[in-house]
Amino acid sequence: MSQSIEDIILQQDKRGVAELRPHLSADFCRQAASYVLDHPGHTVIVTGYYITMSGGPETDGPAGAIAIGQALQTLGRRVTYVTDSFTGPAMRELAGADAEVVEFPIADVETSRAHAAEILQRLQPDLLLSIERSGRTRDETYLNMRDVDITSNTARLDYLFESDVPSVAIGDGGNEIGMGNLAEVIPAVERLPNNPSVVTVDRLIIASVSNWGGYGLVAALSQLMGKDLLPSVEHETGMLGRMVDLGIVDGTTGEAVPAVDGFTAEENGAVLEQLRQAVG
Repeated sequence: MSQSIEDIILQQDKRGVAELRPHLSADFCRQAASYVLDHPGHTVIVTGYYITMSGGPETDGPAGAIAIGQALQTLGRRVTYVTDSFTGPAMRELAGADAEVVEFPIADVETSRAHAAEILQRLQPDLLLSIERSGRTRDETYLNMRDVDITSNTARLDYLFESDVPSVAIGDGGNEIGMGNLAEVIPAVERLPNNPSVVTVDRLIIASVSNWGGYGLVAALSQLMGKDLLPSVEHETGMLGRMVDLGIVDGTTGEAVPAVDGFTAEENGAVLEQLRQAVG
């Protein structure tokens, strides 16, 4: 029996996120992809996760965001990336000179809510999409997987998701935007946070690595459109190398090495190749 997209992106699960699978639709990637296609127009993609060990962003998130963005652009969508001052310069470099990248300031609650409203008014998005982006907890803090408070280094991008704009999110640990959909069950999983994100979305994708969830969404879009929209293994391996050159780190070790959440470029490429076979 062939593996599903969901099987592929939840393989080698190190954190226990796969234990959340029974709480979602069996074909959650296809459901999310259908939702994306049902909301054509301008898509805003948010990403970027602050790593305390390096004082900058991690390799998980940007590559998946760009893979989704480029797939949507192939389908004729306008795409804008929204991130913070830590990730913004790298996103401009990685997404290309023509990419539209907006930086959201790190500020207090009132200023951040006003800035979110201004961005929504100016961009008028038809869909919001988050991949590997911190979402606030019930006590209004932003935590990493080690329960370290990163609020002072986190722009409150999740305030964009307080709007009525249709939304999709991808996460791999429980602290990300969208994991509020499962906030009641996440603490029951031993390796997942006791104080998860409470930020909800309309459709949620979970994966062992958020980039893999991004690729899973693109794979599902490919199936629905009858067109291979996935990036090549060579492209993503090159992207990983460029991220390292820009000082972006592996989120699990804080080291600027070509790895994503502890998985090597080869392991990352193998997952992408499996998804391409599943699409084919």
